[in-house]
Amino acid sequence: MFDHFREECGVFGIFGDPESARITYLGLYALQHRGQESSGIAAWDGEELRLEVGMGLVADVFTAGRLRALPGHTAIGHNRYSTAGASDLANAQPFVVTYSQGRLAIAHNGNLVNAPQIRRELEAEGAIFRSSMDTEVIVHLIARSRRERLEDRVAEALQRVQGAYSLLLMTEDKLIGVRDPRGFRPLLLGRRGEAHVLASESCALDLIEGEVLREIEPGEMAVLDDSGVTSLRPFESAAPAPCVFELVYFARPDSRVFGRNVYKVRKGMGERLAEEHPAEADLVIPVPDSGVPAAMGYARRSGIAFEMGLIRNHYVGRTFIEPRQSIRHFGVKVKLNPVSEILEGSRVVVVDDSIVRATTAKKIVSMLRQAGAREVHVRVSSPPITHSCFYGIDTPSREELIASSQSVEEIRRFLAADTLGYLSLEGMLDAAGDSFRASRPASDAPEAEYCTACFTGRYPIAVPDESMRAVGEETDAASPEFGLQQGKSSD
Repeated sequence: MFDHFREECGVFGIFGDPESARITYLGLYALQHRGQESSGIAAWDGEELRLEVGMGLVADVFTAGRLRALPGHTAIGHNRYSTAGASDLANAQPFVVTYSQGRLAIAHNGNLVNAPQIRRELEAEGAIFRSSMDTEVIVHLIARSRRERLEDRVAEALQRVQGAYSLLLMTEDKLIGVRDPRGFRPLLLGRRGEAHVLASESCALDLIEGEVLREIEPGEMAVLDDSGVTSLRPFESAAPAPCVFELVYFARPDSRVFGRNVYKVRKGMGERLAEEHPAEADLVIPVPDSGVPAAMGYARRSGIAFEMGLIRNHYVGRTFIEPRQSIRHFGVKVKLNPVSEILEGSRVVVVDDSIVRATTAKKIVSMLRQAGAREVHVRVSSPPITHSCFYGIDTPSREELIASSQSVEEIRRFLAADTLGYLSLEGMLDAAGDSFRASRPASDAPEAEYCTACFTGRYPIAVPDESMRAVGEETDAASPEFGLQQGKSSD
């Protein structure tokens, strides 16, 4: 319905709280924006590992009865939007298995670019898979390891995979959080009273009245048990490449991600956008909700009045019944409605965070003109999206990305806008800042650079040809800037 990249997933875990499942439920509630297909919680009470999962939103999946069925002092939870594997209950997480060392629950945010290859190898050796998730590949590799400690089994398994992962793993006596060496996806360590918490974003800690201690570092494994928190570094060092799109769109604006306050970053992107692409206009309006901070920044820097010229209906579910008789722009109008009294006769700057296919943006421009806008100037607080993502974001095929084949002027004509301006790559990175590197220990740690693959085609981890072809990408997109060759990775 909205012309944006799809969210990935959100994870939350807590060790040492007698109300662990209920706290996890609240944490998932705060992380609902990261995935709306399915939700699940696994809890351990010292004797039994129990699991409750379902399709839909957190509030729909978890009744009071289902939460009562999850006693224990340790729990992990997961909100899913599928980037690998079909959207069905078999692929809902946490994923719970029984293997030679006992019971294990796992929750994964990210995407493994070499999972299909490893899966074929495992199946050829007799492995049986019950889902289509790349996460199950990790479970098989852990189960096949000969190491004694779970930490060593996990490290050995993850040394075989390539891609993005922020993982939570739970057994009867510990909770483990792991972040891939590039640090594509966020993962935070926090505390609530005597209990320790792992979460995708700080907004989850805010809701449970917890305290953010620090980020889990790229390539770090944090082990939470009765002795506290132990930090391990089992992987070869690599240059971190956190996903800049977390700051552009995915993370909640009230979160801190990669050491930055998301709201301030987005407002700064809007200010920079006003400097790069000024407009003679009467109003600045956002495409709600994601475009609000950038529009506020644009209005502040330009001196043009800020107004909510589009109102969003927040009570629209994932599906709805379309009327038999055609209503123009129905898919957009069911969620957005223009305020004619504000727009009529005005020259309007409309700010959004990104344009993917441009179909929704085109309909919004038309709606604004129908509501009486005299001029419509479209501004985008990120660069043109030209490539697909393979690191945990569900993106269209490259041929569906309008900026992969059309110039800015051609896109402007398609939108029927008076002008169109995108934030430059330099402007986006300046607004995002370099605090990710600053948040790392002052040592010989590798220099950090945001992953901008969806804007530049420079992939920090080379993507196998079969994955490239699956979404219509070119197969020569290895990244010389990172010293990689196709099919190889330093992770």
